[in-house]
Amino acid sequence: MTRQFDLLIFDWDGTLMDSAGVIVDSIQRACEDMGRAAPDDRACRQIIGLGLIQALQTLLPDWPEADYPALVERYRHHYLGRDDRIPLFDGVSDGLRELATQGHTLAVATGKSRMGLARALQSSQLGPCFAATRCADETHSKPHPAMVLELLDELDADPARTLVIGDTSHDLLMASSAGVASLGVSYGAHRVEDLHPHAPLAVLDSFAEVRAWLAANA
Repeated sequence: MTRQFDLLIFDWDGTLMDSAGVIVDSIQRACEDMGRAAPDDRACRQIIGLGLIQALQTLLPDWPEADYPALVERYRHHYLGRDDRIPLFDGVSDGLRELATQGHTLAVATGKSRMGLARALQSSQLGPCFAATRCADETHSKPHPAMVLELLDELDADPARTLVIGDTSHDLLMASSAGVASLGVSYGAHRVEDLHPHAPLAVLDSFAEVRAWLAANA
């Protein structure tokens, strides 16, 4: 079968790594540390995928601007204390290595900071799989298309042969704004009903299904 997609751009949290629950808990603990009521799980999950500052400002728009730096510090305290123990979803490690050996170019576009992604790549040992990466603290955050556009430019890739794979509406809107196709996954942060309005080629329920879809279509 002729390959349809050369460049596969993966989100990280909630797509490759099972980190959504830890992110939610870290946000809630950080709010409690600041003496404020913690937002509910649903609200916290909706901002996963955005850059950290943008995410917290979106989640907690009524907080004084001066409080956000302390909130970020408390969030990082709780998250970084556990991030080296967060597992990849089943099949991710072998699946990415298989895709790379099959000739696909792999990249990451994530709401993580560069420091956070570096830690995740080191703990997962997946760094060599990826030709390029973009993080929210070095360009525009999702859903702005900049991450995808910069990866296309760096890797000299054809937008028509590029696929974004992510678990949030932010990922899929980023893809459509950049003029590339997308694939949604339902096992991460956002619900299926959040994903379908952005017209992904499919919404899949496990990374095993992602691998099977890519084998048949990519």
